[in-house]
Order: sequence, then C-alpha cells, then structure tokens
Amino acid sequence: MNTGLRTGEVAAAAGLNIQTLRYYERRGLLAEPTRSPGGHRLYPEQAVTTLRLIKAAQRLGFTLDEVAELLAGTRAKGRPAAGLHARAVAKLTEVDAKLAELTSMRETLRAAVAAGCEDLRVCDESPCCPILSS
Repeated sequence: MNTGLRTGEVAAAAGLNIQTLRYYERRGLLAEPTRSPGGHRLYPEQAVTTLRLIKAAQRLGFTLDEVAELLAGTRAKGRPAAGLHARAVAKLTEVDAKLAELTSMRETLRAAVAAGCEDLRVCDESPCCPILSS
C-alpha cells in the first residue's frame, strides 16, 4: 500500500492552493507523485519542504525558471548551474539597482509634491519643474 500526502494535505501544509501545486508539478518544479490504487496523487513529506523552498525563493525575487535551475542543479548542456550563492549575489545586485531607481523616483515625487505641481502642462511651463528635471 502506498503512503504519502494527498494533494490537499500537501497544499495546505505548504500554504498554497491546489492549482498552484499542480502548476509547479507541470512546470517540473515538483516530481510527479505516485498514485494510490484509487488514482489519487500521493506526495512524499519532502514535497512540502520543496514547495516551501519554492515560495521562499520567489519572495526573494527568483523567477520560477531560476528556481527550477536551482532545484535541478544542472543546466541543459550538462554544466553545473550557478549555485545559490552566485545567484543570490546577482539578485542582490538587481535589488540594489531597483532600490536606487525607486529612491530617485521617491525624491522626484517628493519634490513635485513640495513644488505643488497640480498639472503636467503647467509644470512643463515652469523652469523649476522637478518632474522634467529628473
């Protein structure tokens, strides 16, 4: 007799819905489960950990393709994929660039609020328009 967790149990334990679980399975992020004699999917306990890792990686900004490569550990050409450390360094560089861009946007918006800009056309005519000088 096969033992394991059914779809709803795995989804609940990992904090996601059944459709997401099945989507991850179709994407190859989660191994295809065994089936019970009645045809129900039966996942090993490790599936919950894998799903939690996927969600944690997504919260850190990794795409599902990046997560798949991290989980697989190799690229299609058989060379080792960049490990978590290298990918985390690259992701940190991306986040720092986004933060710099957002900081600039925030400062321009603050200046526009302080200048009392109410209309883009009126602001366009002002030589001290913070929006146009950004």
